[in-house]
Amino acid sequence: MNTIITIGRQFGSGGREIGEKVAEYFGIKCLDKELLTRAAKESGFCEEMIKSHDERPTNSFLYNLVMDTYSFGYNASSFMDMPISHKVFLAQFDTIKKAAEEGPCVIVGRCADYALHDFKNCINLFIYGDEETKVKRIMGKYSLTEDKAKDMIVKKDKQRQSYYNYYSSKKWGRADSYDFCLNSSVLGVEGTVKLIIQIIEDFENQNNPGAKA
Repeated sequence: MNTIITIGRQFGSGGREIGEKVAEYFGIKCLDKELLTRAAKESGFCEEMIKSHDERPTNSFLYNLVMDTYSFGYNASSFMDMPISHKVFLAQFDTIKKAAEEGPCVIVGRCADYALHDFKNCINLFIYGDEETKVKRIMGKYSLTEDKAKDMIVKKDKQRQSYYNYYSSKKWGRADSYDFCLNSSVLGVEGTVKLIIQIIEDFENQNNPGAKA
C-alpha cells in the first residue's frame, strides 16, 4: 500500500465515515480533525485559531486586521502581511504535505487534493449524495428536524465550496476537479467503501509505488 487518498465531500454524504473505513481496511491513518491539532503544533498557532478558520472562507476584514497586529514567530515580511486566514491555510497546507510524505493515508477535506497535486501516488475522490439520504443522516446524527437539517447542509456546503474555490485553482464538487466522484446514496456507505477499495487496488497495480513529481 503506497497510495495517498484525499476525500472531498458534501455534508451528510458520509464522506468522513467512508474515509475512516477505507483507512481501516488498508491499515493506514485517516486524517481529518487530527490535522488541526498537528497544524497548530507545527505552526505555533493556537489550536482554537486553527479550528475557527477550518474549511471556512476568509473572515471579516476587521477581524483579520486585528489579528494581524500580533506576531506568530514568522519573520518573513510577506508572510506577516497576509491575512490571518491565509496563514492558517498555509499552516494546514504544510501539515498535509508532511503527512503525505510520511506514508500512505486518507486525508478528508481541507483542499488536500490541491495541496498534493504534485504527488503521483495520490488519488482524489469526491463523495456526494442524494438530498433525501443526506437529510436523514444529518437528522439522525444531530437530532434535528428536517428543515434544520436541510439548512445545516446548505450552510456547511457553502462554506466548503467557498473555502475550496478561494484557495485552490479548481471548483469544489465539479467532476473535472477530482479523479472520481461517487454518489454514496447509490451503494450506501459499505458499498461505496468496497468500490473505493477496488479503485485504489487497481490504481496501485497500474502505478509505480512511491513515485512523486
